[in-house]
Amino acid sequence: MLKPTENAELFQIDSLQRAAFGYFLEYVDPVTGLIADTSLPGAPSSIAATGFGLSCYPIGVERGWILRREAVGRVLTTLRFLAESPQSRDRGASGYRGFYYHFLDMRTGARTWRSELSTIDTALLIAGCLTASAYFSREDEEEGEIRALAERLYARVDWRWALNRSETLTMGWRPPGRFLKYRWQGYSEALLLYVLALGAPEHAIEPEHYTVFTDDYAWIAVQGGCHLHAAPLFIHLVPQAWLDLRGLGDRPMRGRGTDYFENSRRAIGLQRDYARQNPGRFAGYGEDLWGLSACHAPHGQLRLKDGRWQRLRGYANRGAPFGPDDGTLVPWAAAACLPFCADASLSALSHMTASYPGLLKAGRFPGGFNPSLPGEGPEGWIDARVVGLDQGLVVMMIENWRSGFVWELTRSLPAIRHGLERAGFEGGWLATETV
Repeated sequence: MLKPTENAELFQIDSLQRAAFGYFLEYVDPVTGLIADTSLPGAPSSIAATGFGLSCYPIGVERGWILRREAVGRVLTTLRFLAESPQSRDRGASGYRGFYYHFLDMRTGARTWRSELSTIDTALLIAGCLTASAYFSREDEEEGEIRALAERLYARVDWRWALNRSETLTMGWRPPGRFLKYRWQGYSEALLLYVLALGAPEHAIEPEHYTVFTDDYAWIAVQGGCHLHAAPLFIHLVPQAWLDLRGLGDRPMRGRGTDYFENSRRAIGLQRDYARQNPGRFAGYGEDLWGLSACHAPHGQLRLKDGRWQRLRGYANRGAPFGPDDGTLVPWAAAACLPFCADASLSALSHMTASYPGLLKAGRFPGGFNPSLPGEGPEGWIDARVVGLDQGLVVMMIENWRSGFVWELTRSLPAIRHGLERAGFEGGWLATETV
């Protein structure tokens, strides 16, 4: 039986998760099914946010927040639109070669903001399609169509084309025919991208491409052991919203006697240690106020509450222990870290809601805040945006902590097993479960 304090904590978490789930009901186009990138008026759709939405609908059904038939209708609307929207080299298309542009017009699905054909954001979208297909498994016409459409969308992504005749996947492509110069090489959120590209039923890449991806891993010494470094928290979190990597190791991890799940625990520990030390002397930092990741902030030289001048970085990948850091934190981090360090996360959530009551708007955390800057309350500057990707991480990671539900769904997908095995992963559920 839960103790009274544990009941209170669970109620708070349930409310936070439900409010975050509500983002995908509120900021969606009813005709296309596309999810808005942020809550700002006129924001385009982000295909990454759409992928998170597709993954969150099953959670909403299980929690009783949405009827199954309504969720089926929402998923079908999205998948049908994606399957039928234009795929060509045209600048106004929705995608090309099975990939999709990072940002799409909510109502038409046309490319917007001159965005790139994004490999990583397409991977997040496909992960959402597959998660929905794993959940909606009944033998009826509509749920059968969900599975067929998800399979079709996954099969047509030309992962090999995105290698652009080299060893690693490019970050994207722009019309009429130019690949971005940067590639996914070295530890990043692209871990999920490589698993999907390796496990694909068509156009799959080869294991040697994953080897080159991991060859540039940056390791640092932490507490007498090796830590795979990535400064922003989201890099550790995004792949594991879908992938259950507890006890699984690829070649680099096995060689150092660890796994990605434990590595993420160390990353959270580094963030908390950095916040305790607070080398920048920013307001509020401590073991219960941490969370450095990618987010928006003001830009330029601004005066802090304590009179110092500080260069604010605008949108940036903030991180620890080496920075960059300008006092801007992401309040959703504690919720998204629950599966890794529940005690630290719960303590941080309790502290934030008590000490910074202005953060939650309609029960949702904003994209970021900076308590070192002047503002109406102790929160200082608060981002006007609520970000779809952040809300998706909150919903999925809370659920993985509460029940392991998303991980259970993705473990049932043959493509995920195949991709992990081709990447050289061993142990964990791969050794004990069969598909």
